[in-house]
Amino acid sequence: MLAVTALIFIGLGVLYAFAGGSYGDRFTIPGAESQILTDLLEERFPARAGDTATVVVKAPEGIASVQPQIDNLQARLAQLPDVVDVSSLTDNPGDVSTDGTIARITVQYDKTSRALPDSSPQALLDLRKELTQPGFQVEAGGSVASLAEREPPGGTEAIGITAAIIILLIAFGSLVAMGLPILTALLGLSSGFFIIGVGARFVPMPSFTAQFAAMIGIGVGIDYALLIVNRFREAEALGMSNEEATMAAAATAGRSVFFAGGTVVIALLGLWASGIVSIGWVGTAGAVLVLMTVLVAVGVLPAILRYVGPYVDRWRLPFLHAPAAGSKSGFGYRLSRIVQARPLLCMVLAFAFLLALTAPVLDLRTGTSDAGNNPPSFTSRRAYDLLTEGFGPGTNGPIIVGVIIDNPAALDKVQTLPDHLRTLPDIARVSDVRMNPDNTAAVITVLPKSAPQDQETVDLIQNMRTDLRQEFAGSGARPLVGGSVALFIDVGQHVDSRLPIFLGAVIALSFLLLMAVFRSILVPIKAAVMNLLSIGSSFGILVAVFQWGWLGGVLGVSREGPVESFLPMMLFAVLFGLSMDYEVFLVSRIREEYIATGDNTEAVARGLAATTRVITAAAAIMVCVFGAFGLSDQRVIKE
Repeated sequence: MLAVTALIFIGLGVLYAFAGGSYGDRFTIPGAESQILTDLLEERFPARAGDTATVVVKAPEGIASVQPQIDNLQARLAQLPDVVDVSSLTDNPGDVSTDGTIARITVQYDKTSRALPDSSPQALLDLRKELTQPGFQVEAGGSVASLAEREPPGGTEAIGITAAIIILLIAFGSLVAMGLPILTALLGLSSGFFIIGVGARFVPMPSFTAQFAAMIGIGVGIDYALLIVNRFREAEALGMSNEEATMAAAATAGRSVFFAGGTVVIALLGLWASGIVSIGWVGTAGAVLVLMTVLVAVGVLPAILRYVGPYVDRWRLPFLHAPAAGSKSGFGYRLSRIVQARPLLCMVLAFAFLLALTAPVLDLRTGTSDAGNNPPSFTSRRAYDLLTEGFGPGTNGPIIVGVIIDNPAALDKVQTLPDHLRTLPDIARVSDVRMNPDNTAAVITVLPKSAPQDQETVDLIQNMRTDLRQEFAGSGARPLVGGSVALFIDVGQHVDSRLPIFLGAVIALSFLLLMAVFRSILVPIKAAVMNLLSIGSSFGILVAVFQWGWLGGVLGVSREGPVESFLPMMLFAVLFGLSMDYEVFLVSRIREEYIATGDNTEAVARGLAATTRVITAAAAIMVCVFGAFGLSDQRVIKE
């Protein structure tokens, strides 16, 4: 088994080295208006199908006073790799602020940010840094610049694993026992990363896929191995031989791990119900990592225990060595007796606490954050602030209006579209019409008065769509309203419409799985209700921190904003799956004790006594691993 595992691991590593792909930010929503417009641009405006970067210059003495530096900047930008066009301030006087101190230059790339090699965005940031000097501030914004600022995976994962090592040392008090969960988790995590890295070459995976999958994979990988190693130590303490203890751990804890991992995989694969391919692949990536950690825990770990088992309690740490099993004098047993003596009071207090945490969900507002939510240390954030200062907040979220022209007779009406748009409220600026060579499509850029994440912008896009449909009805031209802001509005509406299907599918499948595990209907119902309550409280905290700004300074949330539209579905999958883990761990052990004793009260007390230490350690590891990812600069990873 160990030899085969080594061969598979090496093979996956070699495959990843030669065929590994990259992650990007390409969302596709078939049938959505913003998606139709994106497809139109790629088909009929290929020169505009690539992404853009906005280079912002601030000169306190006036842009005119730094004209030589501006000319040099524009010339150097045109020489950057994959750049096909650079706007001119001479040809576009509106790209200089009214006070004359801030200017913006649009850099057009020939590919989307996802398709660009890593060297292209980095070259832009290197040029910005080189040319910035006192009195001539240069910043870069847009999707291309944001791509270069993303932190590579590794730092937060290392913090999470370090915290897990400390917790495992406290839980086991032995270096060997601590090392086994870390070793198997890293084995499962690395193997899973190799697989999804190769998959990223062929399917669209968002930029945060690696961190999202790692966050789950590290946590469940350590937890699952922790449960099996703990049960192995307990069996050895009862006098079983190394082989018997391994078999007992695999038959009890291994079975729990198999079914617990199954609930997580089901929940993550349920993200395909979103109808958004990229989100479905994010869930699949997480499911692959969970599956690999389960396979390592139930297949490879018993093989390792065959050799390491007799030494599992070696290299003990003073004052930290933990008992192999819970006892009637332990904290878990006493806690269970206290709770069972006053069940109603404890239930009311727990429910009241969780409901209080859930209350902010009533104010949940989904949408999309923007570069204004990035840390001030990011050039994209500084560019955002300069654009807001010089041209208004709507400059950071341009709305693209495209027109499909099926009847040449509609050309005159299309030419009047900018004048019509200027009559609508909440619009700051409207560009002239740009036609494609055969006059079958037109594009207009609209700048709103409000910021991209403001509700006023959402309302404006909805009103524009309604108004333009009426204005062009029967004209032979079809108007489309899109752009990045409109895309995320469409994502939110799409997710909201699919959310009931997703929730029903995940809860139903998890219910069936738990029913198979426990041969019970009441236990799965109870588990679903309790887990929904814990998920609600988690969402409440999310709203309080990211939308209301509570503890924002402590957690590095530089600006309040809406919760990302696709996150409620994604977080439900993660939280529901992981919270089911502890349900399976605890109730499985209680059921074992009940089968052995026939006494429900005693079975609950013994089950809690036997699992308190391991579940508390497992949960603490999850908190530390997830908390480490909260240190990420990317807002979506923080959420």
